[in-house]
Amino acid sequence: MNNQMHLQFSALSQNESFARVTVAAFIMQLDPTMDELTEIKTVVSEAVTNAIIHGYDNDPKATVYISVELEDGAVHITIKDEGIGIDDVEEARQPLYTTKPELERSGMGFTIMENFMDYVEIHSTKEGTSIRMTKYLAKSKALVN
Repeated sequence: MNNQMHLQFSALSQNESFARVTVAAFIMQLDPTMDELTEIKTVVSEAVTNAIIHGYDNDPKATVYISVELEDGAVHITIKDEGIGIDDVEEARQPLYTTKPELERSGMGFTIMENFMDYVEIHSTKEGTSIRMTKYLAKSKALVN
């Protein structure tokens, strides 16, 4: 089954929970386990928070974009911003790295995404950042094995 959704919303921190719940509701049709659902909600939170805080520097006039595609038991999530971009993606992927230590950011966002998802791809330029993540759900893995 292939199905997709697209969502865009203002870059306000209170919209992070809206994004998380909306993506979770959409993927429920694949009957994920509770662990899979929790992991997906967590990575959506991390990516949206990164877009709002780091990409847009909390500019409420900016927009965060999410696309989700369900394809044969796989969940493909793309979260995109049109913010300032990431100067060094490899450095940003390092555990504990943050550009906002004054906000007591843990610097674990990308590490969490990479641990909870099967695939994470980050593209960033001065015109914004796009994070594409894929998770293969346990039921689809069982069908393959």
